[in-house]
Amino acid sequence: MEKYRDASLPFEERAEDLVSRMTLEEKISQLTNNAAAIPRLGIPSYNWWNEGLHGVARAGTATVFPQSIALAAVFDEELAYQVGKITAEEGRAKYDSYQEEGDHTIYKGLTFWSPNVNIFRDPRWGRGQETYGEDPYLTSRLGVSFIKGLQGDDPKYLKAAACAKHFAVHSGPEPQRHDIDAHPSRKDLNETYLPAFEACVKEGNVESVMGSYNRIYGQSGCGSEELMVNTLRGKWGFKGHYVSDCGAIRDFYQHHGTAANVVEAAALGIRMGCDVNCGTAYDHVGEAVEQGLITEEQVDACVKRLMVTRMKLGLYEDTPQFSYPYNVIDCEEHRAINLNAARRAIVMLKNDGTLPLNRDKMKSIAVVGPNAASTVMLCGNYHGTASDNVTILDGIRAQCGDTVRLLYAQGSPLYERHFGPPPGFDMSKLTPEQIEAFSAFKKMMDGDGVRISEAVSAVRHSDVTVLCLGLDETIEGEEMHGSNMAGGGDNLTLSLPAIQQKLLEEVLAVGKPVVVITCSGSEIIVDDPRINAHLQAFYPGSQGGKAIAEILFGETNPSGRLPITFYRSADTLPDFCDYAMKGRTYRYLEEEALYPFGYGLSYTSFTYSSPSLSARELPAGEPVTLTVQVKNTGSTQGDEVAQVYIKDLESSVASPNCSLCAFQRVSLAPGEERELTFTIPAKAMELVLEDGSRTIEPGRFTLSVGGGQPDPRTETLTGQKIQTIEFSVK
Repeated sequence: MEKYRDASLPFEERAEDLVSRMTLEEKISQLTNNAAAIPRLGIPSYNWWNEGLHGVARAGTATVFPQSIALAAVFDEELAYQVGKITAEEGRAKYDSYQEEGDHTIYKGLTFWSPNVNIFRDPRWGRGQETYGEDPYLTSRLGVSFIKGLQGDDPKYLKAAACAKHFAVHSGPEPQRHDIDAHPSRKDLNETYLPAFEACVKEGNVESVMGSYNRIYGQSGCGSEELMVNTLRGKWGFKGHYVSDCGAIRDFYQHHGTAANVVEAAALGIRMGCDVNCGTAYDHVGEAVEQGLITEEQVDACVKRLMVTRMKLGLYEDTPQFSYPYNVIDCEEHRAINLNAARRAIVMLKNDGTLPLNRDKMKSIAVVGPNAASTVMLCGNYHGTASDNVTILDGIRAQCGDTVRLLYAQGSPLYERHFGPPPGFDMSKLTPEQIEAFSAFKKMMDGDGVRISEAVSAVRHSDVTVLCLGLDETIEGEEMHGSNMAGGGDNLTLSLPAIQQKLLEEVLAVGKPVVVITCSGSEIIVDDPRINAHLQAFYPGSQGGKAIAEILFGETNPSGRLPITFYRSADTLPDFCDYAMKGRTYRYLEEEALYPFGYGLSYTSFTYSSPSLSARELPAGEPVTLTVQVKNTGSTQGDEVAQVYIKDLESSVASPNCSLCAFQRVSLAPGEERELTFTIPAKAMELVLEDGSRTIEPGRFTLSVGGGQPDPRTETLTGQKIQTIEFSVK
């Protein structure tokens, strides 16, 4: 038996044997996302491209969890693990079924290009919804947990392969992602942009890393010696395979100028250890070998890493290591976990007592807005197809039953669609009658007054209005056509689309109680004192409407916390193309936030008391343990997200305002008190110097613990005092 077929041998030895049997042409055929079959060696075709950001994506029916930014709002490592685990199980079931049908095409494999652990440094970024927010620590913890859930805990085989993306310093703007050359300070690079990737490699043992489109310090993200060779494989010891973002190798010569042509681009990618080219540039690897730009041994190294991954997945085994029945896909058990995730992801930003709604005290409720009945909004981007979608309207209707009259009006579209003649069309050639008919049609298509009027009528005839505003994946997301206001998928104003702002103003002018629900992947500024209550639902997944309705009527107590800062205006943000962290995120913010990172309200109240430390003085390099009492002082069962932040009081260089270093979600009954314990690792005390190196300096530190970060705005909004305790490092 050939060595590569012997499952008792180490994967590396098997891969070495397999690659040695391939011709150069056959090796090259394995280097693109659509890897060819090699029948004489028993290797079937395989497409490396699959997606699983929040459930199996783009491959038919699957559990559609809340979008990643919403999962981050739960502040729960176990949930991230469960989402990864379910994605792998459903992915395996789908893979087996597709194999039975002989379908090896895109989105049918077991290599999921998730999670996205880029830092959501700027709220205007349309793809920020794919991330776990703006904080490196939260992103690290959720990313590692998702990877462990997806890849499984078998000591030898992978349930599925995860991919940490996009390495590195990647976070918009989308229209310029192929051109930008990011030059963050070395301090920002190591303090903000790299920690999550390092955790995914060292703690999560992630099988794959995807490079970004942009350049970093002049080197392309998929051809960077500093990042890929020196840091990832050298300093961090990464052993898995590296994949390019789609089309990123061609960017080397089409946009970046790091290669003169496609052959040089392919050679650069191979030399730097980019093993999979999502695209076709690697079709020219043979020419690169012929021209002496790379050696066949360098090609071998890439192919071996790919074969090891496929072997870890058990793709060359006679008996599969993991097998799940087809009916596990979007099953009742997974749907229940999905619903629970949505319940805990929704953040209550404001409430004057209007919520929860009382059915016994109302006769009618108006449900208004372009996202009220939208199933598209529920998903966010990179999603599967749920077998059951519950819109906000569906959820409220189920809650109202026969006792409360429900009046629905869309009110407006998501954004104004302007109709006009095609480019270059000569209107002068039309007859007066045709011009009149066209003008009438255009007025009809452009005008939204009738819909707003209907919404206002519904509001006037109701006791309370639930106004569902925001965005969806068609106008917020990845580089795309210019269908949104700014084009390119980003949101440059942070404001509602103008037609929705008009709808909001008209509804508020009626003077009835209004509950606003914003659904978006990032901040949408909706700040009007006439709003009685405000829920930020992000993109809540297929069960989102049910979860939202349960919160509205008090069956569920809201417990989500913001994983991003809500700024007061986009006008005060640094330039979108500037990758310096100064003025960005709660760690470097220089002004008061509208709603701070870590913030969220509840229907109950919590108090913290008696914080204590295992030591008030400790040697450098030692952890410290924080203990605190948390009590539910309200009358409602609720979840609290206890957050611990560290601040270096005597650092020799500029340091963050504070940094999240621990968190814990706890459920408490009314009057219940519980002691929480947090171990703060020595790494949290490290100071990143200007050259990017890390050290622990002697001096004083504070640890703050409470239901949010230690800033005056959080205390004002929550009415809760954040507890602070000091210690020193000797």
